[in-house]
Amino acid sequence: MGIDIMRRSSPWGTVGLRVALVIGDALLINAAFGLAYIIRYHWQWFRAVDPAYYTDFSAYIPFALLLTGLLIAAYAMEGLYGDQRGRRVWDDLYGILNGTTTGLGVTIIVVFFWRPLFYSRLIFVYTAVLVVLFLSLERILLRAVLTYLHRRGIGVSRVLIVGAGELGRMVMRNVVANPGLGYYIVGFLDDNPTKGSTDIGRFRALGPVDRLADVVQAEHVDEVIIALPWQYYRRIMRVMTECERLHVRARIVPDLFQLQLGRVEVNSLNGVPLLSLREVAFPRHQRLIKRVMDVTLATTALILLSPLMGLIALAIKVDSPNGPILFRQVRVGKDGRHFYLYKFRSMVPEAETLKPRLAALNEADGPLFKIRNDPRLTRVGRILRRFSLDELPQFFNVVRGDMSLVGPRPALPEEVAHYEPWHKKRLTVLPGITGLWQISGRSDLTFDEMMLLDIYYVEHWSLLLDLRILLLTIPKVILGEGAY
Repeated sequence: MGIDIMRRSSPWGTVGLRVALVIGDALLINAAFGLAYIIRYHWQWFRAVDPAYYTDFSAYIPFALLLTGLLIAAYAMEGLYGDQRGRRVWDDLYGILNGTTTGLGVTIIVVFFWRPLFYSRLIFVYTAVLVVLFLSLERILLRAVLTYLHRRGIGVSRVLIVGAGELGRMVMRNVVANPGLGYYIVGFLDDNPTKGSTDIGRFRALGPVDRLADVVQAEHVDEVIIALPWQYYRRIMRVMTECERLHVRARIVPDLFQLQLGRVEVNSLNGVPLLSLREVAFPRHQRLIKRVMDVTLATTALILLSPLMGLIALAIKVDSPNGPILFRQVRVGKDGRHFYLYKFRSMVPEAETLKPRLAALNEADGPLFKIRNDPRLTRVGRILRRFSLDELPQFFNVVRGDMSLVGPRPALPEEVAHYEPWHKKRLTVLPGITGLWQISGRSDLTFDEMMLLDIYYVEHWSLLLDLRILLLTIPKVILGEGAY
């Protein structure tokens, strides 16, 4: 993904896209109205039309135009034509449904007072259903296309982060986990000498905040995201002023004691607003559902895959008869608890003793150790690694409760020993067979990127997220993307 294609603002929120959306919506609204007329007067679904009340389509044209104008105005009030970056499909669908209901209600009232005897109100019900259907499909298709382009670096917005503390890392986590948002982080600035000179994964450390003007011009920055703690108020204002001078959009991440909106509950005491925190840990009933899902799916997988696992065991023994079939290794689980992780052996029996000799070939950063063409792999082991078949015994770990189907990557004790304080947040949940790291690049990710993705998972966990990760893992495993 070259720097040259990651230039200038994303198509989200541009005038051209907004005009195209308005025109597209208007055409689809009128197409829906025309189809509704055909359904009502020609196909006569659900209810026949008395010939005495048959009305030519030309009589409905003024109301079609009125409905179009009202719906466009209602959608605009719902924010459907505003800055779309970060909006979810569900936000669009809700806005379409809400705006359609409002516009339809006003139109029916006008029709009722104008010509109540000759106009069919049922045609407007058909129109409403078709409008919601057509516009929803339009928005889903549009977001799919733009997400596809953004993932390939086309039309993204080049962003500079000011601040590499927890707030800055929170922004980075969201960008890594959601590449379809259309942000490309050129790097970050921080006045702390260590932070300002230490890269975080793919995100480059570009020096102190005083270099803002130089970096904005050199990196063709479209937007600056200020992620500084609240006590640096004067510094924040100076950065805002500098961005205004440079004609670059600046936005601030609110440092409400470094809280996320999803964790804040707002109550009142006789009109006095009170803020409280929700637990970061998964709610008990959701933990129970997750555990039931883990045990059910893992047990089912072990039963269905037992013939394949038997063949793999036989192949390992034939290919490398001197070693065990299973490889057992200590990993760090939830809350730092150690457990034995099981895998099909894919390397020669003396692989661990050979590891120090191969240190110069290590291709991973941080405490990770990975070699793309690891000489310790057996012939069968290369195939197992390619399609992640060596990980099938981990279903036993899931049944035992050491792991979950979805979660952070299970770390080695020597990796955890090198963790920075912010890395340790990933140890608050069970590790998983698959996770965001599995569907976002796997072995091609840097150490810090894996940490960012794992912590994002901890902070945004839901059953729907687990299901999404499980479904996206299947094609990744079949195609062997990022596996070695």
